[in-house]
Amino acid sequence: MVTQRDVARRAGVSVRTVSNVVNNFAYVAEETRAQVQQALDELGYRPNLAARSLNRGRSNLLALVLPLDVPYFTELAAHVVDRAEERGYTVLIDRTEGVAERERQIVMRRDRSALFDGFIFSPLGLTEDELRDWAGKCPAVTLGEVSVEGVDHVAIDDTAAARAATAHLAALGRSRIAAIGVVEKPHGNTSAHRSAGYRQALEEAGLPIRPELAVPVRRYQRQDGRQAMDRLLDLAEPPDAVFCYNDLLALGAMRAVLARGLRVPEDVAIVGFDAIDEGRFATPPLTTIAPDKERIAELAVTRLLARIEGDESPAVHLEAPWRLMVDQSTTGVAGASG
Repeated sequence: MVTQRDVARRAGVSVRTVSNVVNNFAYVAEETRAQVQQALDELGYRPNLAARSLNRGRSNLLALVLPLDVPYFTELAAHVVDRAEERGYTVLIDRTEGVAERERQIVMRRDRSALFDGFIFSPLGLTEDELRDWAGKCPAVTLGEVSVEGVDHVAIDDTAAARAATAHLAALGRSRIAAIGVVEKPHGNTSAHRSAGYRQALEEAGLPIRPELAVPVRRYQRQDGRQAMDRLLDLAEPPDAVFCYNDLLALGAMRAVLARGLRVPEDVAIVGFDAIDEGRFATPPLTTIAPDKERIAELAVTRLLARIEGDESPAVHLEAPWRLMVDQSTTGVAGASG
């Protein structure tokens, strides 16, 4: 096994300098850092994670707790794993499907908290009080819709993104714009933010807000999207465009439109949210809001590791970028922009 002493000998520096580079300490000259990195690469050095963990009193394990029944989170998880592995951490993934009891079993058990150095968690079922009580006991970063005081949080601006998606439909001349994805919850949630953006865009376009065009769903799955779209198509005045609160809902809605012998986007234009891979291969390809998943993962991992290293600064809300990717489900024209 290649040791740091071997690397130091190859690079012509001290073992301490090699250690500083391996642990990504800031106070190393760029020229020296490059010299050491070259030696690390040439010798194929890999850190001894077990030894490092013993020295630091840590497990070098991070817990990633997500509702993996939604492809967005599966894609996000891959980026989190990549960012953590680059920094010498292993990620163990727990799936919750947003069920409150499952979330409690994962994050509230004392033995699990002791196993991991920190948690990255997208909570859907727990109350704010439960989250606040749990997060005060271990390093943690939350993702997505729920933000609580005193806990680091990473998300995108859901309201602004939903507003852009709806405004895109209005700019195409669509006048009966529906929304699929309304979910009533007792505390902060994605649906409320996206509904707010949807309504803002309608008001700015001078379009009426029609309550019958905002359709609730039980879950954010394809079948829910199809059922909601069928309900909309049965109206005396069906919509000519739909903003769906995630891509799975949009794919289900698209299936319902096509099953009626209608066309997308000629009869009904459809926008999704999340930019999952499946949407690019739909017929037609899906216009969608694309959160920067890589940036979300980078912000979450960086913030969590800072907490693990002893950062005691006040909790922060970190915002990742997003963009509107325009494709054939709204314009009939291939390509993406936004």
